[in-house]
Amino acid sequence: MSAANAEPEPLAEASQRLIRTVDRLEDAAWAEPSGLPGWTRSHVVAHLVLNAEGLAGALGGIVQGTPLPMYASQEARDRDIEDLAREAPEVLRTRLLGATTDLADALAAVPEDAWQTSVERVPGGRTFRAASVPGMRLREVEIHHADLDAGYTRADWAPEFAAALIDSMARREVAESSFTVHATDLDRSWTFGPAAGPTVTGRSVELAWWLTGRGAGEELTSDDGGLPGIEGW
Repeated sequence: MSAANAEPEPLAEASQRLIRTVDRLEDAAWAEPSGLPGWTRSHVVAHLVLNAEGLAGALGGIVQGTPLPMYASQEARDRDIEDLAREAPEVLRTRLLGATTDLADALAAVPEDAWQTSVERVPGGRTFRAASVPGMRLREVEIHHADLDAGYTRADWAPEFAAALIDSMARREVAESSFTVHATDLDRSWTFGPAAGPTVTGRSVELAWWLTGRGAGEELTSDDGGLPGIEGW
């Protein structure tokens, strides 16, 4: 990965789709519920703003040689989302556009020899490599764009993104039980957990959506008749 291609086309295109949706939202729609329990559309956009700002700040710290965590703390992150969600729609629109631009600039500024630098999510918390940021942000944008419940849905995801999302979820502990998922449109399977278990079958976008803890898997089938419980993402 190099500075020249630090922001791959999928992220740039997904960001533009998100911005277009946000720009089209009527002011009254911002206070309406999103697809996430307890969050309005304003909360979702506020989270996307602060996520981009946090990533841009952390990458900027790498460039400056002054390591910075993505968020000051989990509590500060949650409080900032609540505070920003109370702002007027025009403030959120402007912050989203600015944060998206700042993140693209920050990605482009990372030196070639710094992509393996570790970044803390919060001080003393889990870490991730700078090279992971484009993929991390793409997942945030695509999933939460669908969470906005404003016309863009998981059905709009490219199968390639769905496969990458399932790859990412397979590296997490998403359920207490072991199971396999099989994407019928890709003819590809992934195993979750250390032991054998049922196979959950469906289209890649439906599997990816369910694996993030969204929906009840209505479009999926399982060879033992039931779906494993999945934690929220």
